[in-house]
Amino acid sequence: MKTTLHALVAQAIDALRDAGTVPADLSTPDFVIERPKNRGQGDFSTNAAMLLAKPARGNPRELAQKLVAALPADADIAKVEIAGPGFINFYVDEAAWRRQIGEVFAQGANYGRNASGAGRRAGVEFVSANPTGPLHVGHGRGGAIGDCIARVLQANGWDVMREFYYNDAGVQINNLAVSTQARARGLKPGDEAWPEGAYNGDYIGDVARAYLDGATVEFENHAVTGKGDIDDLDAIRQFAVAYLRREQNEDLAAFGVGFDVYFLESALYEQDKVEETVRELVAHGHTYEEGGALWLRSTDFGDDKDRVMRKSDGSYTYFVPDVAYHLSKWQRGYERAITELGSDHHGSLARVLAGLQALDAGIPQGWPEYVLHQMVTVVRGGAEVKISKRAGSYLTLRDLIDETGRDAVRWFLIARKPDSQLTFDIDLARSQSMDNPVYYVQVSHARMHGLVRQLNERGLSYDQAHGLAQPLDLDDVAAHELIVTILRYPDVVAAAGRDLEPHQVAAYLLELAQAFQTYYNDHQFLVDDDAQRHARLVLAMATRQVLANGLELLGIHAPEVM
Repeated sequence: MKTTLHALVAQAIDALRDAGTVPADLSTPDFVIERPKNRGQGDFSTNAAMLLAKPARGNPRELAQKLVAALPADADIAKVEIAGPGFINFYVDEAAWRRQIGEVFAQGANYGRNASGAGRRAGVEFVSANPTGPLHVGHGRGGAIGDCIARVLQANGWDVMREFYYNDAGVQINNLAVSTQARARGLKPGDEAWPEGAYNGDYIGDVARAYLDGATVEFENHAVTGKGDIDDLDAIRQFAVAYLRREQNEDLAAFGVGFDVYFLESALYEQDKVEETVRELVAHGHTYEEGGALWLRSTDFGDDKDRVMRKSDGSYTYFVPDVAYHLSKWQRGYERAITELGSDHHGSLARVLAGLQALDAGIPQGWPEYVLHQMVTVVRGGAEVKISKRAGSYLTLRDLIDETGRDAVRWFLIARKPDSQLTFDIDLARSQSMDNPVYYVQVSHARMHGLVRQLNERGLSYDQAHGLAQPLDLDDVAAHELIVTILRYPDVVAAAGRDLEPHQVAAYLLELAQAFQTYYNDHQFLVDDDAQRHARLVLAMATRQVLANGLELLGIHAPEVM
């Protein structure tokens, strides 16, 4: 309906231009169609006349009157009024509301989806944890956000690839190998010979025992067998990385997260992609040598200072392989590339963006897009929970899933904007009360299945077509609010995909569940009057469908029984 109204107003503006009422060269303003805060001001409102007034040098209210007069006739509009300084308020015909409710059933699981991204390719990189230990709760927030971004992009028609980038080279991987080797030799944290910088979690002991036992680790179509040789550090490294990659994959599977591409940092070196990227940067004149190091002129591309690419010892700084990796995304055809990271990575973003621009490869400014999430504080009984015995220094994602359940973890980690800090209350997440938002939404969905079961138990009928044929009671405040909320869902999906903000879907689902609960409390559904029963159940079943569709976008179950 908002799209229809926007088109009608744009046509009216064109008509005013043709009539000479406004200058012929006046561009159409960026007006909006929105819901008024006060229900008495119509179903939708536009500010078009007020935006036109200044460039047209006219009175906003008079322009509003002329716009209303120029509006094409449309059967879906019951009435148009002018309010205040020049707002135009639209009242939608009852039959149009009913027809749109019918679309919920006609489209079913596809309701709310659109084809705006059809034929376009997007890559979403997220989690990308170093394979040096179990995933922590911060990785979980990144996993929920990244997976849901991919889901809402797909709902907007994009061809989406989910990507996990493994930093399987460098100092941290060497620390993992040394830590595992020390455990294999019988050392423990605190021993005098325990290596400096080694990982202290109990999981290192598990890796060492599996290596010594000659266990075989299978993951992502690969298999690595423990050699058992304590002195072969390279064999230990390969086994430990494989062991922890498998474990991380299992944790993510328990979280309902999967990937299409696993990209290894080591492959960039093996395939000479890092050197090739550096050669391109040098060839385009965006580098210089100083103090025995190779520098990128990143200040030419908005960075606050130039950056060292290759140190005097010949090794590359960590942002250089990141540039090579993101170049590969561009070469793989990602029109839109989204990288989801913890906020602690913020400092490296400018230099990666600068490096990509300096390649002169046709990459647009601002590509890739970054979504950064803030830290998560987990509390139980009002006190912060920090430590997992197994991990040694942090709470793992698996700990949280085991304690509160996958659905609750996903909801709580996605329900707030990523750049806001998040407190995860274990007690609230576990509670079966209406104070728990995911429970509230899921109970609302299950309640409608319960209505159907009660309907059958009482021998009553429900006819969808009959219900859709009944006039909607738009004078009923609760019914009207529920109808309007149901039909907002496609706009929410479009906005979530455009803004990369899946938390908008979670906020909407809670609002829809609350609107239904208000309607549910005010009305009897299983009444003897056929017309009334069918009409009310139509709204309940439409709500059920939209709740199921939205929960699917968040990767959360839509239960039939609670």
